[in-house]
Amino acid sequence: MMRNIFVVIRKQIKDTFKNKTILIQFILFPLMTIIMENTITMNDMPELFFTRLFSVMYIGMAPLTSAAAIISEEKERNTLRVLMMANVKPAEYIIGVGLYVWSICMIGAGVMASGIPAENVPKFLGVMAVGLVISIIVGSCIGIFAKNQMAATSLVMPVMMVLSFVPMISIFNDTVAGISKIFYTKQIMNLMDGIILNGSEGVGRSGTAIIIVNAALFIVLFSLAYHKKGLE
Repeated sequence: MMRNIFVVIRKQIKDTFKNKTILIQFILFPLMTIIMENTITMNDMPELFFTRLFSVMYIGMAPLTSAAAIISEEKERNTLRVLMMANVKPAEYIIGVGLYVWSICMIGAGVMASGIPAENVPKFLGVMAVGLVISIIVGSCIGIFAKNQMAATSLVMPVMMVLSFVPMISIFNDTVAGISKIFYTKQIMNLMDGIILNGSEGVGRSGTAIIIVNAALFIVLFSLAYHKKGLE
């Protein structure tokens, strides 16, 4: 099983350098974080503002769109059939893709953490790791459900907009802030604010419950999509 998973990971590494769209997803927000934090200063701008903002947008965009694009593209090109003929099981393929996307995104998260106090970095990366896993599950669900890559893009865009931009808009709009509380990305943003600024890691029981409920819901949706559509 592990051998097949590593085969899938190696394949994805090679494919990423050929697919510039997915490659850009991995490097865009870490690069923007470094540039913006080191070049832009404004009066009354919160500390590490761009790190806090882009880290949540990164969770809501990069793993979600990458997982959906990888799975839907390989379904459309029938490359999955070749893997299945080579005794790679569907579950091994999904795990391989998920581990690959998670690992690359965690490298990006490490870059984004470069401006955070060293003692807060482990907590920051821990929260990023949880958020990335949930987003990968969402993206995989869309990739499996979509008939082709175009359909996956149509499905992933509104989901991505909600998960990444609603928490950002909630900073400036109280009404949106109230609505955004139901999304795991908003609760992760609250976690990030505490961790990055003072090392605090609490969002309260309600925030933790929302993250858990979101994760459970997406796992159920992934299971339904997988059993209904598979990787055919």
